[in-house]
Amino acid sequence: MIKPDISIKDYCYELPDERIAKYPLTDRDHSKLLIYRQGTIQEKTFPDIIDELPERAMLAFNNTKVIRARLKFKKSTGAEIEIFCLEPLSPAEVQVAFDSRESCTWKCIVGNARKWKDAPLSKEICIDGENFTVSVEKGERIHDAYAITFSWNNNHFSFAEIIENIGLTPIPPYLNRETEDIDKDRYQTVYSEHQGSVAAPTAGLHFTEDILDQLANDHHELLNITLHVGAGTFKPVKADAIADHDMHTEHFVIERQALDRLLKNEQALIAVGTTSVRTLESLYWYGIRLLNGLPIAEGIQQWDPYNLDGSANAKEALAALLNYMIENNLSHLSGKTSIIIVPGYQFKIINGLVTNFHQPQSTLLLLIGAVVGKEWESIYKYALDNDFRFLSYGDSSLLMIE
Repeated sequence: MIKPDISIKDYCYELPDERIAKYPLTDRDHSKLLIYRQGTIQEKTFPDIIDELPERAMLAFNNTKVIRARLKFKKSTGAEIEIFCLEPLSPAEVQVAFDSRESCTWKCIVGNARKWKDAPLSKEICIDGENFTVSVEKGERIHDAYAITFSWNNNHFSFAEIIENIGLTPIPPYLNRETEDIDKDRYQTVYSEHQGSVAAPTAGLHFTEDILDQLANDHHELLNITLHVGAGTFKPVKADAIADHDMHTEHFVIERQALDRLLKNEQALIAVGTTSVRTLESLYWYGIRLLNGLPIAEGIQQWDPYNLDGSANAKEALAALLNYMIENNLSHLSGKTSIIIVPGYQFKIINGLVTNFHQPQSTLLLLIGAVVGKEWESIYKYALDNDFRFLSYGDSSLLMIE
């Protein structure tokens, strides 16, 4: 198996803590915008993106919605146990799990797990004037997480309604603070729709309804896809060589109508966020697997792009995937991907992306290196030298692929 020979130490820079944006700006679209195109860097403000995009571009947005995935329970001793929902196990489909009315089981990280033995925990809650009990039971260990079964004695309410009322927004750990009221609204895009993420697709946090309307009025095409962002997006690269890093798996959904629009698009395609990049590029590799008579049930594996024959063009691959959906009478495709995009990767679908500024030695920074090559160093130096704000609540950039 071919794996890129890349040292993570080559993708490091010094990020002072004070440059990390701990809170969002008062207005979403008041952030700075760095534009990288044909080797040049420009500094603008985010609303300028409307005029800086290629003419009649298609923008792909990840419309996932962040769930209030952190839930706190107390033992009779007073010890606090925090449960962080990662992904559903039973039912395994995200939306079905959210619609559950009596019980469901999730893979969860458990804080203070050593103090929680076998006895179930419970808490009394009230929603719309109705009082009832929510219980949690710890099951088998799954690597660094557990299978946690939630149950409640009121089938008037779904699991989605329960966590919306008692859960906390899971802001990134590098903010080094507790969740506050402002995060409920601002750690969510204005176009979020489908619940399932435990981290926001942060490139989209800068967009307002007004900017979206202006984009449409300026004849840019807006496309929605869904990738539920997992906690693995914050997983540090501990291996010295990227070939030894295990990439996390995330689930995505694309409507057949959206795939058809993607196939017919003749203009530049700009991904809003790295999650949109990973989804769009994975669609190409889904098509490649089909063209080569390979199964797609297991999704796109980490090293598929570096080992499969990618000589087919984007339209051939997307057409194969669309035909598969038509033949199987699928209105949407639910897939999964652990694709890792690193320097040397040849982009098949996108022409550029809108993204924030990422952590040193992260897979996200490697993806930026795949887009702009070694120029990532000058881009990040410019951002640091010119007071750009970094990470999830930080400033934005528009990076065009040469």
